[in-house]
Amino acid sequence: MSGNHAFSKLTAEFASERREEIANRASKLKTEMALKELRQAFQLSQSELASKLNVKQPAISRLEQRTDMYVSHLRQIIEAMGGQLDIVARFRDGEVKITNFDFTNSAS
Repeated sequence: MSGNHAFSKLTAEFASERREEIANRASKLKTEMALKELRQAFQLSQSELASKLNVKQPAISRLEQRTDMYVSHLRQIIEAMGGQLDIVARFRDGEVKITNFDFTNSAS
């Protein structure tokens, strides 16, 4: 083989604290992604996503670069990838799902 080894074998000799730190970082990376990274994780090209949304590819490129967008646009993108968008406010005492952005409950 060309030097490919399972990650678990590479880290087998690490101290348990180090392995735990790596696992925590990996878990965090899986839960925090930019929109572009999410699209890539689903192995969708910008053109394929554009087709699903009935827009042109440059529109997807612009959306992925934005730091501010309408919730409705973000919801459309997530749903085109097969997901569901939930808006959750996190407080010290708990979490609250904001439901007025939930289009599944509206009559639109």
